[in-house]
Amino acid sequence: MQNKKIRVFFLFLIAFYSIPSNAQNLLSFTDPKSDTLKGSIIRKKSPGMAMLYSALLPGAGQFYNESYWKIPIILGLAAYWGYEWNDLNKNYKNYKNLYSSSLTLYPPDGVYQYKLIRDFYRTERDKFAWYLGILYFANILDAYVDANLFEFDVGENLSNVSTGKIFSMKIKIFL
Repeated sequence: MQNKKIRVFFLFLIAFYSIPSNAQNLLSFTDPKSDTLKGSIIRKKSPGMAMLYSALLPGAGQFYNESYWKIPIILGLAAYWGYEWNDLNKNYKNYKNLYSSSLTLYPPDGVYQYKLIRDFYRTERDKFAWYLGILYFANILDAYVDANLFEFDVGENLSNVSTGKIFSMKIKIFL
């Protein structure tokens, strides 16, 4: 079963990376063409593609949006929380088996301490599963927001930006 999952994952990655570069226009929520503003080119990123990349591989949407500093944070948290979940799951299974075997040795209640420790590890394991789920969806949301805000100029000289362009950008984001 595990071997089949690994094969499907690698086939999916191969198919994902073999998509031609012009296919991103099919999933784009915004116009992928670039605009010019007083001779400078404003590059745009597709929020749809950023979300898709982040959904398939956490951190890939941040790479697409050129927010490289966020990738180690996402992957580091995922690795730590995944490790903790795995460790807590092993302890939960261990105390679950100990409690089950104590029920046969000391009927009808078994060893109450094993039950308490088992419940503790189950609760902590479930917390880390929630953390991983929230991190996954926050990763996708961050990629979406970052792609929408990619074209904003955050330089020191903002005097060359017309108010009409800023107003149209605000409308586009909120609609």
